Amino acid sequence: MSADTDADALADVPSHPMRADARRNREQILRAAREVLADQGPDAPLDEIARRAGVGIATLYRRFPHRADLHRGVAIEVLTALVEAAGRAAAEEGDPGLALRRFMHAALDLKLGSVMPALLGRFTMDEILDGVPGDAVDPIDAMLLRAQAQGLVRSDVVFGDITLMIIRLTRPLPGGGRFAPDEALAHRQLDVYVDGLRPTGSPRPTTPLGGPAVDAEAFRRVRERVIDDAREAHDLRAHDAREAHDFRAHDAREAHDFRAHDAREAHQARDDRGPHDPHEAH
Repeated sequence: MSADTDADALADVPSHPMRADARRNREQILRAAREVLADQGPDAPLDEIARRAGVGIATLYRRFPHRADLHRGVAIEVLTALVEAAGRAAAEEGDPGLALRRFMHAALDLKLGSVMPALLGRFTMDEILDGVPGDAVDPIDAMLLRAQAQGLVRSDVVFGDITLMIIRLTRPLPGGGRFAPDEALAHRQLDVYVDGLRPTGSPRPTTPLGGPAVDAEAFRRVRERVIDDAREAHDLRAHDAREAHDFRAHDAREAHDFRAHDAREAHQARDDRGPHDPHEAH
């Protein structure tokens, strides 16, 4: 990469140690941005990010002068947290199967499937990886291989079966609908999936599933709520678009009336002066 690209990619990385309060503000902004970008996309209002972070908009701009700096900061923060989660799980869990499960649950909380796709096309992978201490691919793959070597995960499972499932489980519901227990439900479904990675003939899991149990009746309620929320959001966008159109039409009418009024006044002024007499000035 060029020197300019290097400088741009590291624009959000502090060049000197920050005070504890500045570091805390930066972390709060990145966490809030991750949540807001996951919900509203890359063009989400920056003042909403500042509000959720509990800081003023000036503080956000001081840390991230441009929206692109914030996007890079979020991507670097997410991938750094992914590397750290893989390292902690591998180091602190003696059982590689439990390490893999722990890592996958930690990765789920990072909202990979909703945050990173929203930022695609806004930077290159090199620009992001330059700011990340390592690549999460290696420790994740090593955990999987160790679990397979000990007969804890079926032998035909590959790296993509781990990471792509995390991405799928963290994608938002269709239509933009949301409901409160969605994250807890994703963790429950991840446990079902991880149990399915065990080889044929493995002992049945004895740990009860956590999270909300969405039976048929609960599913009907969730379905209705998601569809109603999506319809409400659609109607609100349509209402805002109509208001914006009406506002522009009103402005156009006012501008036209103003120009017509000026033209009438100018015409009346000429009539009041009467025909120009070339000898009048003499």
